[in-house]
Amino acid sequence: MNQTNFSVWLKLLWLFLKVNLLSPSGPASIGLLYKEAVGTIMTEDQFVEAVGFSNVLPGSEALKLAMFVGFAAGGVPGVFTALLGAILPPTLMMLVVSAVLQQFQEEHWLKGFVAGMSPAVAALIIVVAWELFRVGQTKIIGRRTFIIAALSVTALWFDLPSPLVLLGAGILGVILFR
Repeated sequence: MNQTNFSVWLKLLWLFLKVNLLSPSGPASIGLLYKEAVGTIMTEDQFVEAVGFSNVLPGSEALKLAMFVGFAAGGVPGVFTALLGAILPPTLMMLVVSAVLQQFQEEHWLKGFVAGMSPAVAALIIVVAWELFRVGQTKIIGRRTFIIAALSVTALWFDLPSPLVLLGAGILGVILFR
């Protein structure tokens, strides 16, 4: 093991620890990752390629980006080092939150808190659904969109797995919106 490789792996670990502690995962962290990675462990072309590649494959963008950046900078060990840096902060945060909630799970106020959040979550889902029905300034809420939505709700009502519902809606969209 060469000192240069070890220093690259340490940079990768610190980079992804910092990015995942200072910004939420996904698109919001890309700017910080760009600022920290380009010029120190990779070129701008490599970074652009990494972001493009991570958007094509299914799964968590943050983890795909960590794997690509880790591989570009430090090979296979770099992948594992970057993944460790990307996974450790949210995992520790979830463990701490879970431990705290475990201590208060029987408290009446916590049940009220969760009951109060439920309508807000439902409202957020409705707002997101409404935004999905709009494309820029043109609204596409019409008969075809309503058919897809109604069939999707019906399928979900009968407990069909959501990935299958999404796949079916996509195929139906190709047929209806050609």
